[in-house]
Amino acid sequence: MATRKNFEHGLLVSQGALDGQTYVHKFGATPQMSINQTGSLWDVNDTLYPWTALDTPAVVNVERNNASDNGLVVTVQGLDSNWNVQEEEITITGADQVGTKLFRRVNRAFVTSSSASTNVGDVDIEAGAAGGTTVARIGATNGQTLMAVYTIPAGYTGYLHKGVASIQSGGDATGYMYARYNTVGTTFRVAHTFEVVGTGGQYIHEFPFPPALPEKTDIDVRATVRSNNSRITAAFDILLVENDT
Repeated sequence: MATRKNFEHGLLVSQGALDGQTYVHKFGATPQMSINQTGSLWDVNDTLYPWTALDTPAVVNVERNNASDNGLVVTVQGLDSNWNVQEEEITITGADQVGTKLFRRVNRAFVTSSSASTNVGDVDIEAGAAGGTTVARIGATNGQTLMAVYTIPAGYTGYLHKGVASIQSGGDATGYMYARYNTVGTTFRVAHTFEVVGTGGQYIHEFPFPPALPEKTDIDVRATVRSNNSRITAAFDILLVENDT
């Protein structure tokens, strides 16, 4: 259980009252991971997240799959060529709509529209022009990506405070939080591991000594399913602290 001191600090961060400190809550889900398959916990089944697709910064293409979604505004959030926070709003006017800003990473995308409706069909965020690699997906009717992947922006250190995971009833999986620290080389390594069983309830781990994640660190939560094709979810909370300059 969080102490009052921790709660008060978290509230101040949420209010923006502490200079140089902000937070990130990331949450992801795979609709149905196949048995004996390993994949990242994001909106695409049985697939490791395609990190290399944006190793060279590129514009993003918003691909809509249902004409009813014309007119929706999609906000894409991530990092620019210099690993700084980047955001772009792209209005869907046809099957493909290419943005103008360069992204090195995409951390999240969501529907922002004056209409009360959300996306009817899947909306894919692709690297580069139409037909590029999908780097984010807003599942039909979700209005928001579900991707347990994230990259620490330049000029900040992230401190991992909490991780949670769950699997549908009857499911059984081993999970891994992989990290590629400061993007040194191309190798991810396991930073945390966990087991989830549908009958056992949610997995929760709070870090009494939050691990430090340097700027430009890539985080990728993955799972390997052992029984039953299963929906798996994961979430984690990171405190971002601006580095001294």
